[in-house]
Amino acid sequence: MSSGWLNDYAGDVSAQEAYELLSQQPKAQLVDVRTRAEWSFVGVPDLSALGKEPVLAEWQRYPSMEVATDFVSQLERELERRGVGQDQPVLFLCRSGARSLAAAQAMLAAGWKGARNIAAGFEGPMDASRHRGIVEGWKASGLPWIQS
Repeated sequence: MSSGWLNDYAGDVSAQEAYELLSQQPKAQLVDVRTRAEWSFVGVPDLSALGKEPVLAEWQRYPSMEVATDFVSQLERELERRGVGQDQPVLFLCRSGARSLAAAQAMLAAGWKGARNIAAGFEGPMDASRHRGIVEGWKASGLPWIQS
């Protein structure tokens, strides 16, 4: 993570870097952009030890997987409600890093300078046996998560 990362989009962060940032910056916010089905069946990051809760905001609506046209406006309202400003760290998470990158870029385009993508996402890429959650990502990093 570069020291000037809040000034302009410097790329992705790892799940571990994201968790450290969430623990060090009181206003840092995690936004999980996966679908409701993924939150229910796969799990969500548990930030309770940090006194935080992730924002759950679908980038694409299940089952059509169309991009949510109101994503930016809805998320801006929620971040404002939580007291998070456009210069604060806002970290985006999906399954493997693709949807979260698109969401981070959309927020950056809307003026959110602290928007960052968690590169490997919640489950990371598939391993040689085509299983996720083992190689990289939130789960593989041993970071806290819960399943409903």
